[in-house]
Amino acid sequence: MALKETFYISHGSPTLSIDESIQARKFLQSWKNDVFPHTPSSILVISGHWDTTVPTVNVVDSVNDTIYDFYGFPKEMYQLKYPAPGAPKLARRVKELLRKSGFNRVDEDTKRGLDHGAWVPLFLMYPEADIPVCQLSVQSNQDGTYHYNLGKALAPLKDEGVLIMGSGSAVHNLRAIMPNSPVQPWALEFDNWLKEALLEGRYEDVNHYEQKAPHAKKAHPWPDHFYPLHVAIGAAGENSKAKLIHGSIELGTLSYASYQFTSATGS
Repeated sequence: MALKETFYISHGSPTLSIDESIQARKFLQSWKNDVFPHTPSSILVISGHWDTTVPTVNVVDSVNDTIYDFYGFPKEMYQLKYPAPGAPKLARRVKELLRKSGFNRVDEDTKRGLDHGAWVPLFLMYPEADIPVCQLSVQSNQDGTYHYNLGKALAPLKDEGVLIMGSGSAVHNLRAIMPNSPVQPWALEFDNWLKEALLEGRYEDVNHYEQKAPHAKKAHPWPDHFYPLHVAIGAAGENSKAKLIHGSIELGTLSYASYQFTSATGS
C-alpha cells in the first residue's frame, strides 16, 4: 500500500509516557482512529535524540531495545518497554536511497535500539509494538536544507508503505521551560510563525528558519529537535500540503505542535 503522508510529531517531555495531564498524550492515543487509520509496512523514525556526524541507521535483526535516555524521572518510566521488531530490510533500503542521492557515507549501528524520541510516541500510537521500526539519525552539524534533501531522498519509501515520522519538538529549549507558568510570548510567536509558514507552504522559509523566524535561536538553541521536521517535509515533496494535527504548549515553552504532510498527486 502506497502512502501519501509523512509526519512530524513533537514528543516533548519523556513524561508523555505516563502523564495523563499532557494534552498531546490523548492525541497520540487516538492516532489510529482519528489521524492515520492505515497500517504501515514499517516505520522510519528520524529522532532528535540520535545525532551523528553522518546519516546512520539502526540495523536490528530481532527486537529493538528500549533506550532510557533520560535521567531523574519516575521509576515507573524505566520499567516501560516497547519491544518493536527491528526493520533491517528498511534500514538497508534507507542506505541505498541516500547513497543514490549523493549522501556518500551512510553508517549503520547494529547495537542501538529505540531512543525515547521514537518509543515514547510509538508506545501511545501503536501500543501493540508489532510494526517493524528503524531509526535514522540527524546531523546537527548540517542545516535545514540538508535535512530537507535527506527527506527528498527517502520519498520512494512512501510507495513501499513505510510511515516516515520525524520526532522532535516544535519549540525546544529545556533551559527555558517554566513549570506552572503561562505560555511565554516568545514561544507562542515562534510556534505561530511555524504554523503559518507550513500551512502556507513556505518550506524554503522553514529551511532557513534561523534567518526567517522570530526568536529562532531561543526556540531552538540546538537544532536537533527541529531537523526531523525538515526530513518529513522533504519526504512529502515541495508541493505537499501541511496540516496541523495537534497544537499545545506545556511548561510555558515546550511545544507539542505536530504536523501531517500530504504529497501532491504525482510528487
